[in-house]
Amino acid sequence: MDDITSIRRSLQLLCVIAVFVTAYFAKDLILPIILGLLLALTLSPVARALERMGLPNGLAAVLLVGTAGTVFLGIAGLSAGTIALWSEDLPRMGQQIEAKLSGMSETVESVREATEKVQEISAGEEAPQEVVVQQPSLLNSALNTAIKLGGTLAVTLILAMFLIASGDLFYVKLVQSFQTLTGKKRALAAVYDVERRVSRYLLTITVINAALGLSVGVFLWLLGLPGAHIFGIMAFLLNYLPYIGGVIGSLIAGAYAIITFDSVGFALLAPLGYQVLTGIEGQFITPWLVGKRLEMNTVAVFLTVVIWGWLWGIPGALIAVPFLVVFKVVCENVTALKIIGNFLDSSQQAPRDPDAEPEAGTG
Repeated sequence: MDDITSIRRSLQLLCVIAVFVTAYFAKDLILPIILGLLLALTLSPVARALERMGLPNGLAAVLLVGTAGTVFLGIAGLSAGTIALWSEDLPRMGQQIEAKLSGMSETVESVREATEKVQEISAGEEAPQEVVVQQPSLLNSALNTAIKLGGTLAVTLILAMFLIASGDLFYVKLVQSFQTLTGKKRALAAVYDVERRVSRYLLTITVINAALGLSVGVFLWLLGLPGAHIFGIMAFLLNYLPYIGGVIGSLIAGAYAIITFDSVGFALLAPLGYQVLTGIEGQFITPWLVGKRLEMNTVAVFLTVVIWGWLWGIPGALIAVPFLVVFKVVCENVTALKIIGNFLDSSQQAPRDPDAEPEAGTG
């Protein structure tokens, strides 16, 4: 029996490793599929509402996905020009930041010069040989990135449209796979609970992030920061990355403000305001609207962001938390996975021992 248990655990470990290896090398295939599933879950309650109003399910799917695609393309169109200019000016921006903060960087510069002198002495009289790596042109890089993003967006939107248009087809197939009536009822209840809670969370978080992005963009526009709409879009996306998304956004906004404004003190209002807005959202608005049921263990969230960021970079880090919410809700509805769901939960209440004596005053 012990040998069978050890073999089973070894196989489970190998399966987990195989999943991560597959995810790492099949990023371009798996990422749009996950995005399509998340988009379909987000829009499913809206599609059901339109269906109750008399709109056919297929037409509702086309309308919703078409609207989402238009919004994505509009955001890309508004951002592309400014981001391209910023990419070309990155060296100059770095020099301007260094010049503005020259007083603060004198110590760093001294250390750098001392390090270079030590390297020269240790190298002796040998002249170092420089290897020049030919980098692809900016136009080629931008074209390749646009093609990859376009393909990902197309697969995401088409898959989401098919999933929404299918209605309850997949639920029916799932229920049919169970043999007993009790199993069918439990499966149907679990599936609808997963869809309801996940779609409510994703839709709510998306609306909150959009409101935060609008607030950040308006605030920076009132400060007179050029390209404030880019930072609003960035705040919307980075807010899917808990804890560190707001810090990253405020640092980028602060660096650009230091370049733009003459006064460093006035420029610091940009990251300060950014942090205040994200703090209000994180401490008050999101807990009030999302509620306690989908709050998650901070350690689990951090590790999930780190792992998916390592696997897939920025896209993986951005979808890590929505994906974790989906996984948590699934674990809570599957008996064999409830231990994992309990670990992911933020509740500190210890599970009650069924063999323990009942407390006084309880029946």
